[in-house]
Amino acid sequence: MASMATTLFVKTSFPSHHLSKTFDTHFTPSSKVNIFGGAKARTQQGLRVSSGLIEPDGGKLVELVVKDSERDLKKGEAFSLPRIKLSRIDLEWVHVLSEGWASPLNGFMKESEFLQTLHFNSIRLNDGSVVNMSLPIVLPIDDSQKHRIGDSKKVSLFDSLGNPIAILNNIEIYKHPKEERIARTWGTTAPGLPYVEEAISKAGNWLIGGDLEVIEPIKYHDGLDHFRLSPAELRDEFKKRNADAVFAFQLRNPVHNGHALLMTDTRKRLLDMGYKNPVLLLHPLGGYTKADDVPLDWRMKQHEKVLEDGVLDPETTVVSIFPSPMHYAGPTEVQWHAKARINAGANFYIVGRDPAGMSHPVEKRDLYDADHGKKVLSMAPGLERLNILPFRVAAYDKAQGKMAFFDPSRPQDFLFISGTKMRTLARNKESPPDGFMCLGGWKVLVDYYDSLVVSTNGKVPEAVPA
Repeated sequence: MASMATTLFVKTSFPSHHLSKTFDTHFTPSSKVNIFGGAKARTQQGLRVSSGLIEPDGGKLVELVVKDSERDLKKGEAFSLPRIKLSRIDLEWVHVLSEGWASPLNGFMKESEFLQTLHFNSIRLNDGSVVNMSLPIVLPIDDSQKHRIGDSKKVSLFDSLGNPIAILNNIEIYKHPKEERIARTWGTTAPGLPYVEEAISKAGNWLIGGDLEVIEPIKYHDGLDHFRLSPAELRDEFKKRNADAVFAFQLRNPVHNGHALLMTDTRKRLLDMGYKNPVLLLHPLGGYTKADDVPLDWRMKQHEKVLEDGVLDPETTVVSIFPSPMHYAGPTEVQWHAKARINAGANFYIVGRDPAGMSHPVEKRDLYDADHGKKVLSMAPGLERLNILPFRVAAYDKAQGKMAFFDPSRPQDFLFISGTKMRTLARNKESPPDGFMCLGGWKVLVDYYDSLVVSTNGKVPEAVPA
């Protein structure tokens, strides 16, 4: 998790380019959308939208789960088709696609979408408009799977337990250029990139794209499914709360009082701008994370304590899990994180220092410049409608005994506690300064590291800087 940086309200601007050439894409047809006055008023051909929520990319939220009445038929069809076994990360991407987080994508990318994503961080739709798409959402297969598929125009996707998950239609198989993919996504091919080692290096040499039909909603049965609200469900929740602005905060670390300061200050600033009921989407990443990150179930326990202890207001906060896997790809990945929240209805996105970053896997330095993420978001093609909120640096103020915004006139009074330092303190059962984190939240973190001691015979993994 990044540390804190300056609260500014940046309206992005990017020139529009129109090309006559069309590409082989598989999107839900988009509607022409004219936006006037940001999130306040919008019109769509033949439709007046009265809600204050931002429209999804492409004008329509893509949902790929089949109707209940078709479920048994699709299950039967899945057993008759060539099969691809999904990894855990593959399943997470099916989840992402099925609920519309990647709207207007209708399935795993075909080659034209893959190449546009790699080289432009965006995809041009059939009507000439551009949507942001910075991470490839692809499904690798190996030579033997390719051979088994043969001339079939569709395949079925099964999970590791042998359950049919989806059917992939109108398939296209193309080469998996691993080195190019890694270099353009991470800006390096250095060994030790967590997602690369987990999902790319040993993956097949081919990619298969096509249109997804997901047989039933993806569930993990881990006690957290009730937190996994889809973009459609989140939009419904925001409407129920009469939200006229939604500001999203992505995180993969426990919430401390510096985060809370930032989020409450952001809401105050939105109220000062004239919004009547801004709602916070506290949106922890719930897909793959590297081994030394605090696991999702423990993070959710900690987030619940933060709300129970009144650090954040439950009336103006929606806590939900974002199902995407984590790449640790810095400025490239943060565009994906922001784009996906547009589809969930957020029109403001909070970004800090080094978002989605990590330490260089080989050298003793950060992999990315700490300020590049927020700068890239302010210029990224396809994110013009999203208001980017960089935020002020927050640190522990020793003079006041609490988290506060950094005052450069008295730097000696401030203590910076990184995510790595926080995890190290909890692992060693050392208490942070009073006012750094609510007591209930800190106890959850200490309990997590205690559980590691029991399960690893007293040896707790060292924290890896991120």
